[in-house]
Amino acid sequence: MKEKIRLGKVQETLLVPLYARAMESRQKRPILRDTKAVEMVDAIDWDYQRFGQRLRIVACTLRCSVFDKWVVEFLRLHPDATVVEIGAGLNTRFERLDNGRVHWFDLDLPDVVELRRRFFQDSERRTTLAGSVVDADWVAAVQRSPGPYLFVAETVLVYLNERDARAALTQIAGNFPGAAIAFDTCSPDAVRRGNKDFVRRKMAARFDWACEDPREIEGWNIGLHLVKSHSFLDGSGGLQSRVSWWMSACFRIVRMLWPKLLSAYRLNLFERR
Repeated sequence: MKEKIRLGKVQETLLVPLYARAMESRQKRPILRDTKAVEMVDAIDWDYQRFGQRLRIVACTLRCSVFDKWVVEFLRLHPDATVVEIGAGLNTRFERLDNGRVHWFDLDLPDVVELRRRFFQDSERRTTLAGSVVDADWVAAVQRSPGPYLFVAETVLVYLNERDARAALTQIAGNFPGAAIAFDTCSPDAVRRGNKDFVRRKMAARFDWACEDPREIEGWNIGLHLVKSHSFLDGSGGLQSRVSWWMSACFRIVRMLWPKLLSAYRLNLFERR
């Protein structure tokens, strides 16, 4: 019997990428394979069909694959380093990418952590922390772990207002010199479109922070420098070859006719120098 859950309005959105990874895993040639996501979708009672369109599923998994690639590249250079998954939700990035040496933290709000503990267990190298990225309670625990540090915030900061997004990034930059930080940004137009979509899908969450150009963040003078920034299509490399021909055609049409549509949503990798 499936289990009913209760989450905050923003926290509920974690079920969308979870469903995308599970559905993609059932394809013959998946962009990524996540058997744990399949297990969790089968266990949780929720109206996933609101977000069941193939285009959305592919976009979510391509985005996830870009962040995965950055983690893999980081761990190739620093196999004993520390990765912090901000707004971990029910992500299985540790399960997918663990090299047997990395130190890992999953940070999320208390109701999400309560849900995570039904499916995940901490270990010697993997720790779950309950708290908000804008608070400082989690910082000391991460600082006790060996550097260098990579922070990953996949579709997290866009739900904060700009003041809180800036506070979160300032806190990371100030406490972890030399760290890398990966997160996504939405232009004002992308925020408006995303919020209209939430209304259509009958979800209460809303995007808040709008960032027209991620290079603006360098102007905040908190020590962050942009290393990479691209759309989920530009950054996914050869993984696009695993999608169907008609899906590839859809992406090509969007790229040709509406290039600003893709550039409105960016995946970014910053470094604290």
